[in-house]
Amino acid sequence: MLYCLARPLLFSLDPETAHDLTLHALARAKSSGLLQFAIPTLPECAPRTVMGLSFPNPVGLAAGLDKNGECIAGLAALGFGFLEIGTVTPRPQPGNPKPRIFRLTEANALINRLGFNNHGVDHLIENVRRAEYRGILGINIGKNFDTPIERAAEDYLTCLRKVYPYASYVTVNISSPNTQNLRDLQGADALDALLAQLKAAQAQLADQHGKYVPLALKIAPDLDDAQIQIIGERLMRHKIDAVIATNTTLAREGVAHLPHGNEAGGLSGAPVKEKSTAVIRALSVKLAGALPIIGVGGILSGGDAREKIEAGAQLVQIYTGLIYRGPDLVAEALQALCVETS
Repeated sequence: MLYCLARPLLFSLDPETAHDLTLHALARAKSSGLLQFAIPTLPECAPRTVMGLSFPNPVGLAAGLDKNGECIAGLAALGFGFLEIGTVTPRPQPGNPKPRIFRLTEANALINRLGFNNHGVDHLIENVRRAEYRGILGINIGKNFDTPIERAAEDYLTCLRKVYPYASYVTVNISSPNTQNLRDLQGADALDALLAQLKAAQAQLADQHGKYVPLALKIAPDLDDAQIQIIGERLMRHKIDAVIATNTTLAREGVAHLPHGNEAGGLSGAPVKEKSTAVIRALSVKLAGALPIIGVGGILSGGDAREKIEAGAQLVQIYTGLIYRGPDLVAEALQALCVETS
């Protein structure tokens, strides 16, 4: 309810300014104790075991909202069963020139071309240490914009080694449309090579740290059936622990006529829902339970969350829906998923 009052003010601001202001206010509200009065009542939910981890509920925060891990405690207080922070790169980078986030309010959507703007992996780790968060924390890793694509694995391995002690699971982001050539890593040969190196490093790190941290792969919605089949085969071949479907889309069906509808970048929110669900459904058939799917893309209601689960996902994540609906969406998604499965 309180978010409904704040949203008009936030939507009157530049989207990136509103984003930064919201995270700052959320962190302050959490530290002051005021946040508890703004959170709707959350339904009880049975824990779910996915990737060998016990999730208190199946509704998580998608990567991209808190790239640097600056508001972990505040976001956790909204009722999420898990958080995913990042995407983080080995070295700090400013991302693409501003403006780089655009609201398509009529479509409940965003277009962003942020370009992995972040303060670097070392800064993120310090924030995670300070947060002392004890819940499920995914850390999403990527490559620096100026790292040649043929050396991308080096960046992923650098990040994996650094975040491994602090992550519940690590997500390998090869599907952002805002880093040049990044999606080429979804091709059969490139994906084969990358996953082989990551799994070898994971085994070494598990021995070194005395714990196994699962690896998830985040893929694009703009895949045809043949590409989905290839990715599914590689996921099973290399025993990747989960797949996150999906990232933002380059498609513009249904929004091209809207203000900002043809801006460059990735489209998220309601317009990506069907594409994301279709990828989940196809992956579910291909994988046949070999590894779990985390569904993300276009969840703006409890029914949308349930649709992802019915298509084959074990968990869901929210990002753009949180911007349009606020914390009430978390409660609504939990109501749709937890009551049904209790």
